Amino acid sequence: MTSTKLTITGGAGFIGSNLCEYFLKEGFEVTCLDNLSTGFRRNIEPFLTLPNFHFIQGDIRDLGTCRKAVEGSQVVLHQAALGSVPRSINDPINTNANNIDGFLNMLVASRDAGVKRFVYAASSSTYGDSAVLPKREHLIGRPLSPYAITKFVNELYANVFSSLYNIETIGLRYFNVFGRRQDPNGAYAAVIPLWVKALINHQSPFINGDGTYSRDFTYIDNVIQANRLAALIPSDELHTRMAAYNQTLPPDAPKDTVFNVAYGGNTTLNALFDCLRGNLAKFDPTIISVQPTYRDNRPGDIPHSQASIDKARQVLNYQPQFDALSGFSEACEWYWNNLK
Repeated sequence: MTSTKLTITGGAGFIGSNLCEYFLKEGFEVTCLDNLSTGFRRNIEPFLTLPNFHFIQGDIRDLGTCRKAVEGSQVVLHQAALGSVPRSINDPINTNANNIDGFLNMLVASRDAGVKRFVYAASSSTYGDSAVLPKREHLIGRPLSPYAITKFVNELYANVFSSLYNIETIGLRYFNVFGRRQDPNGAYAAVIPLWVKALINHQSPFINGDGTYSRDFTYIDNVIQANRLAALIPSDELHTRMAAYNQTLPPDAPKDTVFNVAYGGNTTLNALFDCLRGNLAKFDPTIISVQPTYRDNRPGDIPHSQASIDKARQVLNYQPQFDALSGFSEACEWYWNNLK
C-alpha cells in the first residue's frame, strides 16, 4: 500500500469492529461506515477519540454516503450486510436491498474513487446443496436461501468489476465465524453466543435436529488474519500466485479471487454444546448439569460444512492460528467476563 487509509463498512458490527481495532493498532487511518442496524456504537466507543478513526453513521443503500466513506482510501474492507439465513427467508426484500444494492453501491463508489482493492465478506452459504466435502472454491451447488443468493451475486458483481474497471476484488467466504463482540441477543443471533448466553443463565439451549449437523467454526482472529493478508498482499504476488494455483484446477473451473476463510475442521452441534458447556463450567460448575433441548431442523440449513483452505494458504499465505477448540475457550472466557 502506498497510503495507510482504508474504509471498513459494517465497522460497528462483530467482524467489522474487530477489524477496526486491529488496523487502528497497526497505525492505519480507518473510516468506519455503519448504520447501526445490526452493529452497535458500544463496539467502536473506544475508538471514537482516536485521531486516526472516523465514523460515518450511514447506509450502504445510499450511494452518496458510500462515496463519502471511500474518499481517499486505497483499500475497502466491505463487511456490511444483512446476515442470517432465517432472516432472509422471512424478509428477502430487505436482504436483497442491503446485500446486493448496497454491495453494488460500494463497488461503484470504490471504482469512481480510484480504490485499488476491494475485499469483501463472502459466505460459505454459497456452496448451497453441494454435498462435496471439504468445500473447494470452484465447486458450488444451488443456493438454498435468499441470503445465499445475495452472496453469490456479490461474487459475480465483484468478478465483473475486476474485469471491466481494473479494481482488484477479493472475496473471503467466511465459515461460521465466532468470537468476542458477537451479539447474543435478537431473533437472529448466531448459535455460539446464543448458547453461551443460555448456559450462563442456566437455560436449556435449542439444538436444531439431532445435533449431528456439523460446521467449520472459525475464530475471529483467523478472519482478521485473512483480511490483513487480502488487503496487503502486493498485486504482483497476488497475480503470480493466482496464476500458479489456477494451473492446478480443471480447465473449465472458475478462476477468481475468492477464498475460503476457516480452520478446515468439522464440529457437530452436539460436540459444540459439550465444549461450550465444559468451558463455562470452569467459571460456574453448576452449568455442567444444563441439558440441551432438541427441535426440528431449520429450513435452508445444510447438513455439513467443512472448508478446504488450500487456496488461501497457497495464494494469501493464510495460516489460521486458532482451531475450534482453542477458539471456543477464548470466546467463553470473553463472554463470561462481558455478559455477567
